[in-house]
Amino acid sequence: MKNIIIGIDISKKTLDICIKENQLVKHLNIENKVPAIKRFLKAYTKENVLIAMENTGRYNWTLFEVLEPFKFRVYVISPLHLKKSIGITRGKNDKIDALRICNFIEKNHEETPQWSPSPQAIKQIKVLLTERALTIKMKKQLTGYQHDYKLMKSIKLDKHLLKLNEQLIKSIDAQIKGIEDNIEQIISDDQKLKQQYQLIKSVPGVGKVLAWVFLSKTDGFTSITNPRKMACYSGVVPFDFQSGTSIKKRPGVSMLADKTIKSTLHLGAMSAIRHSNDLQTYYQRKVEEGKNKMSVLNAVRNKIIHRVFAVIKNQRPYQKDLVLS
Repeated sequence: MKNIIIGIDISKKTLDICIKENQLVKHLNIENKVPAIKRFLKAYTKENVLIAMENTGRYNWTLFEVLEPFKFRVYVISPLHLKKSIGITRGKNDKIDALRICNFIEKNHEETPQWSPSPQAIKQIKVLLTERALTIKMKKQLTGYQHDYKLMKSIKLDKHLLKLNEQLIKSIDAQIKGIEDNIEQIISDDQKLKQQYQLIKSVPGVGKVLAWVFLSKTDGFTSITNPRKMACYSGVVPFDFQSGTSIKKRPGVSMLADKTIKSTLHLGAMSAIRHSNDLQTYYQRKVEEGKNKMSVLNAVRNKIIHRVFAVIKNQRPYQKDLVLS
């Protein structure tokens, strides 16, 4: 039985679909709504189907919801991975994007990990973390406007606008706290997540937000189980830059990383080196040896990741008297 390859380009309101079967290609456009997606997928329940899509954040949610009970092989591709794989191109539209997704997964499905639905609690945490990030972004924008209100002093609107701005920020702070309380409650209600949460928070530098991110990005330490993969995914692993004898740079981290966890890890590392623990001792020793501070801080991020995975593997809280190499 030959594979039927389906590439889906997702937008807010519609799905552009490319279907390849026996070298024949056809295109469809349907609504990004549950009834329309169900009608489309039911026609292929008895076929050997591979379905691929880009990761587009919240626009994927409806499709994920419908795909969960089906037995298709599903692949979620990084947009950057797809872009790098197709080389030099000219022109772009949703129909072409669906075909490119289709061609990519046809060639690379054996090396690409399959998508599997996350547990309900993890889904909720992911959604709430997304909402938290958007809300914090709104707060930063509003805070930035406060400087501009000083320019309104000549027309006597500065105090009025500042007051409205502060009221909005206060409301947003309440929303952020509500979201964080919801995340804490979800973890508390799930015994496995609660245990993992308590274990990883025992690692120096890991606060509640970084712990939430670890649980979310690893699907409760099921989708990513190797600390080295997590370190690479987080952009804290240095790589060589060398070609022949004329090009040789010192190792550096790649820019191809998950920026959310990398920035959160940075805050965790900064917190760790400010308090009395073995990571602070390590940081101070390496700096005194003449190492670059940012390089040492990056090593601290890496060590936090390895410690988090170690406590999960051993099912024991972090031991503060651990001797570092």
